[in-house]
Amino acid sequence: MSEKARLFLILWLLGLVGVLSFLLVDLSALVAAVPVPEGSTPPQLPPAALLKLVSIIQPTVLMTLAVALGVWLAPKVGLHAPAFESLARSGSSGFLEKLKPQILPAVIAGLAGGVGIVAAWVIAKPFLTSEFISNAERFNTLLPAAVRFLYGGVAEELLLRWGLMTLLVWAGSRIAGRVLRRKNYHEDIRHAPSSVIFIAAIFISAVVFGMGHLPIASLLNGGLTLPLVIYVVTANSLFGIVAGFLYWRRGLEAAMIAHMFAHVVLLAAISLSF
Repeated sequence: MSEKARLFLILWLLGLVGVLSFLLVDLSALVAAVPVPEGSTPPQLPPAALLKLVSIIQPTVLMTLAVALGVWLAPKVGLHAPAFESLARSGSSGFLEKLKPQILPAVIAGLAGGVGIVAAWVIAKPFLTSEFISNAERFNTLLPAAVRFLYGGVAEELLLRWGLMTLLVWAGSRIAGRVLRRKNYHEDIRHAPSSVIFIAAIFISAVVFGMGHLPIASLLNGGLTLPLVIYVVTANSLFGIVAGFLYWRRGLEAAMIAHMFAHVVLLAAISLSF
């Protein structure tokens, strides 16, 4: 098996663990937490086993695509998962050596990112409806810690950073290369993408991450309002930016660790009823 194939398998298995962790969620309780418009009847749910199966099919397909894209494109644009790449190349001997430099920056950034999300919630609460606040607080209690750490910290980072952000950097570098060729620049344009391309990809993937939370926010609020959209996109994009910079400067593992520690802060805030 080639090194790339081993890297794909390692990341795919990690992502699968993240996706499968969603099976720990009580989906019936989760659906019941979503308010039903007045005069409407609650939706009829399929059998629990079928509901759980359906809930993991789409993220598994998307995660598989993201892992494949990252394995193929990340080396082309200078993005890496240093510890996992070492594991795929030479086994466990170099894994910790590559992981150690990422841990402290990731923990600090993750805790700071979590505090930022909580601060955004505290600032936004006066502008949000009481219905959304109560529904969101109830909804948050239904997500087990394992799901937050494994689905959020692993599966979402594979999707948003390893997959989407890497694709955006690669596409941006290709577009920039074509522009340079059209302007008859003769210098070698096969170098690493510029910082502008990386930063643009970080922000775009972060905003996509933030917007991905709008559908559930809409359900919990009975529709979207401008303050709700601003809060949801801003709060989640802020952490997406942190994770994106970690992925760029440190490695994919740093983004994963930071995501997990951001959830440590969120769990603490939930327990303290922030």
